[in-house]
Amino acid sequence: QVQLVESGGGPVQPGGSLRLSCEGSGGTLDYRTIGWFRQAPGKEREGIACIDRNSGNTYFADSLKGRFTISRDAARNKVFLQMTSLEPEDTAVYYCAADNDFRCGRHYYIAERYTYWGQGTQVTVSS
Repeated sequence: QVQLVESGGGPVQPGGSLRLSCEGSGGTLDYRTIGWFRQAPGKEREGIACIDRNSGNTYFADSLKGRFTISRDAARNKVFLQMTSLEPEDTAVYYCAADNDFRCGRHYYIAERYTYWGQGTQVTVSS
């Protein structure tokens, strides 16, 4: 069973960048599909990105407009979400999630497909 811990959140000004980390313990992330979700105040949790466990293919929500990227660092057992050109609308708690079997595809945003979840890290975009 793998445990996930997110880090890298914090306050940032509009137009700035942050890199969130999702670190695994108790198991490798390398052969698991990893998703990123976020939940803004008063809104439902939203699936925003995914990296496939086999192909390494990545999927992103259209709403991100190409501003985010996702990558793996197998040596450090981490997955990163690089966020650029941040907007106040990106303010949310960001979560990473993992699954042993689920493959990224057009259903990458469905939270029930992921088995393991982190506690989340707060990102606040404000001037």
